[in-house]
Amino acid sequence: MMIKFFVLGPFECQSANRPLNISGTLQRALLATLLAAEGVPVAVDSLVSELWGDEPPPHWENALQAHISRLRRRIDAVVDDRSTRLIVEHSGYCLQTGDDAVDAKVFMREFDYARYLNTSDPRSAADALRNALSLWRGKAFGLVIQGSLCRIVAQRYETARVVALETLFDLELRSGRHTDIIPSLSELVEAPSLNERFCEQLMIALYRSGQQARALSAYTQMRDRLHEELGVEPTVTLRNLFNAILNHHEALRLGADHAVLRT
Repeated sequence: MMIKFFVLGPFECQSANRPLNISGTLQRALLATLLAAEGVPVAVDSLVSELWGDEPPPHWENALQAHISRLRRRIDAVVDDRSTRLIVEHSGYCLQTGDDAVDAKVFMREFDYARYLNTSDPRSAADALRNALSLWRGKAFGLVIQGSLCRIVAQRYETARVVALETLFDLELRSGRHTDIIPSLSELVEAPSLNERFCEQLMIALYRSGQQARALSAYTQMRDRLHEELGVEPTVTLRNLFNAILNHHEALRLGADHAVLRT
């Protein structure tokens, strides 16, 4: 029986398709840290910092060992094929998992495969990206109290997700699916984080859908947000795209390569 770990959203574990309860704030933080290490041993000092920050308890050695032992017993109680093991190495503690046991592992594998296929097989690349992105259910590691390791890894996953979305939308534009991606792009452009690439892709999708006025309006709204929130102007690429839409640039036609407008 294999345990599956879900970190691309609310932090959850399953065994035999049933929830596996890992209770306690520190137990969940310990498990999240070991999963964030992706099979690399985590030194004792690092684990102490992840769990307690700069204020470990007086007898932290015993406390850490107790948490390690409790987590190991919980895992061993449901795993019968040793596919998931919490082991001790000379350099620290390591959680070994199967290739498909952690959703983040699957996401990164599909993401790397899609980038490999990007130029040679765009359709398969898009399928791989959709599969990868479908694994996301929210913010990486959810509400788990995170130390520096978890925060760094969560940011790496979040960054890869944004790149995956950008790559997928470019592929969809190239394949003529511009109308289909407008709702998703509109939501992303209106999100708190400012991403000019999403705005660029939305403008092109709107233009190719016969909505030139909305495309120009998307630029204006992004320009105003950049000025109000960051005190900066849009990138040269976004400004050039605005002018290209005004002048009906040939690179904006269906089937044309819009990437030539980027600088």
